[in-house]
Amino acid sequence: MTITQLKNSYRNKTLSPRTLMEQIAARIGKHADNPIWIYLLSSEELEPYLARLEASDPAELPLYGIPFAIKDNIDLQGVPTTAACPDYSYTPEASAYVVQVLIEAGAIPIGKTNLDQFATGLVGTRSPYGACKNSINPDYISGGSSSGSAVSVALGMAAFSLGTDTAGSGRVPAAFNNLVGLKPSKGVLSTSGVVPACRTLDCVSIFAHSSEDVQRVFDVAASFDVEDPYSRKMPALHKNAPSFFSFAVPAKEQLKFFGDKEAEALYYKAVETFERMGGRAVETDFTPLFEAADLLYFGPWVSERYIAVKEMLENKPESFIDVTRTIISSGKSKSAEEYFNAEYKLKAYKRQSERVMQGVDFALTPTTGTIYTIDEVNADPLQLNTNLGYYTNFMNLLDFCAFAVPAGFRENGLPFGVTLFAEAFEESKLLQLGERYVKMASNV
Repeated sequence: MTITQLKNSYRNKTLSPRTLMEQIAARIGKHADNPIWIYLLSSEELEPYLARLEASDPAELPLYGIPFAIKDNIDLQGVPTTAACPDYSYTPEASAYVVQVLIEAGAIPIGKTNLDQFATGLVGTRSPYGACKNSINPDYISGGSSSGSAVSVALGMAAFSLGTDTAGSGRVPAAFNNLVGLKPSKGVLSTSGVVPACRTLDCVSIFAHSSEDVQRVFDVAASFDVEDPYSRKMPALHKNAPSFFSFAVPAKEQLKFFGDKEAEALYYKAVETFERMGGRAVETDFTPLFEAADLLYFGPWVSERYIAVKEMLENKPESFIDVTRTIISSGKSKSAEEYFNAEYKLKAYKRQSERVMQGVDFALTPTTGTIYTIDEVNADPLQLNTNLGYYTNFMNLLDFCAFAVPAGFRENGLPFGVTLFAEAFEESKLLQLGERYVKMASNV
């Protein structure tokens, strides 16, 4: 189910939004054993959206009748927001800015999706509503924290979905469910009405089946929100991606696949495909990027997670999953001295990362070095989660935008993905290059 297909069906009058909602309800029913959803809109709750569309001209709404899922740390008017913590639940009087913009463009909200509690994790298992299962093999993790958002799209329950991404949550689930996932530049998609994880770093992300669909959604969602102090205007940088380009890849000794030889082979195959597209791979020292990544959880930025839920953590600590409580509680003891020392380091890493990106059009890494089963993650939740963030944790700290794309399958059928990233506001270039890559790789 893609936006292009749905728009064609509506144009040809072979499908209506009302009929589509019936089909989606049936699909959701077939996967009732997978805790993808925390809240689904009832027929009565969907009716105002459908009635409005039936009274509208499809040509005037760029996302007319396009169903989408919303991570349950993003507000939808009149529907509880839980952030995967039932005791935290509240019912917002207004939708998040980005959700409202999409609805005004004709998109239909299906419901609120499961996530790692308070968006703390890259695994999809840290939820009291249950561990969201991988869409291809239920023994494996779906990836997090935007677990349900990715799986709902992968299983045809939505054409696109909204996630959030602070440490990799808009990219890891894309890789594990054979989707594309855009982590925009910070502030380009408003975070008004989003439960904060690290407020200075949080991004709203987009999952879909194709770059074209992501671009359609991004064009609508990238709307400046004057009420959001972290909102940034998207410059008019929609340039065509170059036919010939150079891209940075980590030095061989810096690549980690955690024993996953198939993932390693697929990454090198992806590099070769980009070279056949007209690219030149430039082996580069990624040390400042990986050192910056260590600041995300071991530095003072974890204090932002503590600030966001401080009252509940101190008064009702039992409301938190153990691993989530452990991670967030570590932010309580960070000092101003630690923050400024880390900030000085980060500024230096950013300057060094600019040299890494100098002379190249983008950088290419694995999205993750490997994938794990649900049982493996439950047995070692902290270290395996850390492994999954090796290529993702530095991205928001260093103000990059990133686009995760599928890059083949292992012999057991599980997908592998790579991520293109560049300086802020270069989303259009990454989307174009990612689309070209997917098409070339599928024709091999």
